[in-house]
Amino acid sequence: MKPVIRPTLVVLTILVGLVVDRHGGAWGQPLVSLWVWLLFGVLMFQAAALRLRLLACLLIATAGEGVLSLVWGLYDYRLGNLPLFVPPGHVLLYWLGLQWAGRLPGRVIALTPWLALAGVSALAVAGIDWTGPALLAVFLVCVWRGPSPRLYITMFLLSLAMELWGTWLGNWTWRSALPGLGWPVANPPLAAGAFYCVLDLLSESVRRRKACHAS
Repeated sequence: MKPVIRPTLVVLTILVGLVVDRHGGAWGQPLVSLWVWLLFGVLMFQAAALRLRLLACLLIATAGEGVLSLVWGLYDYRLGNLPLFVPPGHVLLYWLGLQWAGRLPGRVIALTPWLALAGVSALAVAGIDWTGPALLAVFLVCVWRGPSPRLYITMFLLSLAMELWGTWLGNWTWRSALPGLGWPVANPPLAAGAFYCVLDLLSESVRRRKACHAS
């Protein structure tokens, strides 16, 4: 049986889904949520070997979104809620990263941390985004010390593309000042992908611990 969900479908879901959420009226967000949860359910059956990692990603992403958006107020979704499609959407993006991590050219893998360093430094010096250095440090630690550097770099790039698309459309907006500290924040921060790297690292950690207990 051929896989039902392919990377192209996930990419189209993210691109088109955010447009429908933003411009689809009262039914836009419910329809996108229903579609994304349907894909998530199919993916649970299709990717049985990854099921534990994907479920861990779902739970961690849900908790992370609640803390970062609803509690801390680091960014706001356009309706002031946590859209139901967001947690399973993180899982789809994570699965996409797992599919593409081994396909990125070595030059892209090698250059991305240095380009990120240059971009984050320029934004910080210009006073546009002071959160970048801290997020970049998290990203670099994941890359240099984590077990899956290619995956973290892939997710960093994928999440940056999604952040640029979502903020441009207006699905969510990062606060202009970091709550509690007042540091300037770009919309989106260039190194926002660090959050996704931590999500991936924690999801993989759950799988590794489960495997150790099973053995």
